[in-house]
Amino acid sequence: MSATATLVLPAHSKIQPRTALIASVDGSFRHRLNSILTGMRWQVREACGGAEAWGETMNLPPQVIIVDTWLPDLDRNEFLQEFHAVFPGVDIITADCDTRLEAIDGAGSKEILYALRRCQDNDTAAWKAAPDLDNVVEASSLPSLSPPLNDKSCPVAKGAPAENNGIGSGTTAPKQLEVSDRIPELIGDSPRLLEVSRRIRKVAPRNTPVLIEGPTGSGKELVAEALHHLSSRNRKPFVAINCAAIPEALLEAELFGHTRGAFTGAVQGRIGRIEAADGGTLFLDEIGEMPLALQSKLLRFVETGELQRVGDNDTVRVDVRIIAATHQPLAQHTKDGLFRADLYYRLAVFLIRTPALVEHLEDLAQLVDHFLEQLGRVTPMKCISEAAMAKLKAHTWPGNVRELEHVVERATILAGDEPSLRPEHIDFGDDAN
Repeated sequence: MSATATLVLPAHSKIQPRTALIASVDGSFRHRLNSILTGMRWQVREACGGAEAWGETMNLPPQVIIVDTWLPDLDRNEFLQEFHAVFPGVDIITADCDTRLEAIDGAGSKEILYALRRCQDNDTAAWKAAPDLDNVVEASSLPSLSPPLNDKSCPVAKGAPAENNGIGSGTTAPKQLEVSDRIPELIGDSPRLLEVSRRIRKVAPRNTPVLIEGPTGSGKELVAEALHHLSSRNRKPFVAINCAAIPEALLEAELFGHTRGAFTGAVQGRIGRIEAADGGTLFLDEIGEMPLALQSKLLRFVETGELQRVGDNDTVRVDVRIIAATHQPLAQHTKDGLFRADLYYRLAVFLIRTPALVEHLEDLAQLVDHFLEQLGRVTPMKCISEAAMAKLKAHTWPGNVRELEHVVERATILAGDEPSLRPEHIDFGDDAN
């Protein structure tokens, strides 16, 4: 792959020189670059992904981190932004296809660029350094992780207090380590949400079935997507099906597929959602709504890895990882005979619980900022007044984060051309019922 290296350096660095961390999934590339830099008396450490690079930096910050063009466990752009926010004293080198080299003068940077050239000269490494070292990019040119959403008239909208958000706020190392474990898709640094992220990172690399329990609107599908994204299956399909949204008569064919003429209206055969997810992840949302008769057929597939299309006598072997979600107390349902106990224990090998919004209200300001930022990509950015934020904090949020998203969007519409959301714009509508 043709690529050039881009060096991004902060204006000031207090990190001791000649230490480097290489973050790349390519083990041979890490070994080659390590060998070359070590020969030039650099102290080098290696990480095979973004999460490991976080941990290595927390243990002992390097002078430079060298980040490959792709990370297997994290979105690279989000990783770079958050990494710079938490570790502003660490220089960052990235490789981006078809971009020119930008670096500062200095023996250290030249040695690293020389080592990258050596890697490419030796074989087909993904790094290619350009010859000039003239241009400087200060770290301030990096996009900020959380751009300010208001001015002096809207102090609350600048985010959660420093002791809560943990990024770029001068927190202690233990707090930074906790925040660094956060999954980018999950907005908030509360202990409950960080525990969800911790459990995601623990189980994501495995093929272990996961059951996600939590109230409606608490982000169960986001957790499922994060589990897929951080797994070795992330290049294969992520297929989701809501078991409560499909009529019972059609759910079996939707899951397992069917042959032509298997039932009225089946004018042609088709594969089911399970088969479509072959090699990847199958997300069964609202698994508690699945009829008992169909649960037995799903259990057979979970146990054998084989399925039978409706109307077909042949079996098909499929390799999928199953992630299920429910807002119901499935353990209790098994005792009441409403859900098969054998299927429950097959699906609930590893349990993740998503908290209701009222259980992590300290994340409310960050969530509001996030939704305002998203809306600001298509309409003028708005901020939120202290009084409006107080009204949000006093609400009970029966619809959880999903309800908050709808309330913020509704408020921006009601605010019209006004730059700030005020209490009269906060309308809970039917969501409060």
